Amino acid sequence: MTKIGFIGLGLIGGSIAKAIRQYYPDYQIIAFDKSKETLALAVQEGTIDISCSSIDENFKNCRYIFLCAPVSYNNVYLRQLVPFLDEQTILTDVGSVKTAIHKEIIALGLEEHFIGGHPMAGSEKSGFVNSKALLIENAYFILTPSAKVSKEKTEAYEQFVASLKALPIILDYEQHDFITGAISHLPHIIASSLVNFVKKNDSDDGLMRLLAAGGFKDITRIASSSPVMWQQICLWNKDNLLEILARYMELLQNADTLIRNSDEEKLYHMFSSSRDYRNSMPEGSGGPIKKAFAIYCDIIDEAGGIATIATILASNNISIKNIGIIHNREFEEGVLRIEFYESDASKRASELLQKYRYVVYER
Repeated sequence: MTKIGFIGLGLIGGSIAKAIRQYYPDYQIIAFDKSKETLALAVQEGTIDISCSSIDENFKNCRYIFLCAPVSYNNVYLRQLVPFLDEQTILTDVGSVKTAIHKEIIALGLEEHFIGGHPMAGSEKSGFVNSKALLIENAYFILTPSAKVSKEKTEAYEQFVASLKALPIILDYEQHDFITGAISHLPHIIASSLVNFVKKNDSDDGLMRLLAAGGFKDITRIASSSPVMWQQICLWNKDNLLEILARYMELLQNADTLIRNSDEEKLYHMFSSSRDYRNSMPEGSGGPIKKAFAIYCDIIDEAGGIATIATILASNNISIKNIGIIHNREFEEGVLRIEFYESDASKRASELLQKYRYVVYER
């Protein structure tokens, strides 16, 4: 029997475990977590077979062991796992920063076992209770093999990730940290700074907060993420982020110069270049920043208008994550914004509402 071990069973660990249970129902899944309540729930739901109160002999003969705890804890757990590893065991993790754990793996002489992992998926909610198998479906899942791990193990793990309906991509761990620093970590820093800028410069009557919608709320949505997680990411990916921030501030300084000099041609090029590059980015697959699945819809301002749409969707088993009137539509089409939990629900809702002759906008 194939055995899979989990150290930590939060949102990501729980979602991977649920995906394994869905596609490999005969696999034995064991887990250790500091929360007894989490383990009890995971057993009750049938996600795991064995709950462990410590890292013990239950972890012998595992084909895969997923480290899903915070980086600082993972480094401690690694030492405890050493006696239970065999030649077949593949150790992996799910962190969004890879250099720290790779260095620890090298120091412990565990490179022959280790392939770093980073599923580029997440949620504004945390914990096992919010985990779901679909979380990693069609999401990029970056693998960072150690220098001494065998090609056979890397290929096996790549195939295993693909069988869970994720999209595996192999990168060097240092390259991974710079890339995610630019496309994931930097945007979170910018979003947080932008929100704090508005907070600091808002009028006493809070007009900026009142009028903030449309484009502002879209580009700052990720500022609602976990402060603890992003604090740790900044500390663990410090060197890359300092270099990335320096390069980014050069671009801001350049924008300052163009505006100061009223340079029409270069200002136009700055915006046209960014527009063209953004429009060339692929759609349809998961990235490091979770996409919002939303549609926009025109409705007449009358009693029961929103309730009618909600009833139409509910009667067709389409769950709504959020719904509300867009008052600032400077950058938006549509009066009503409806957000869903997944892409399929968004597409079904759009088709359904159009059948009822609603004007629907997608983007």
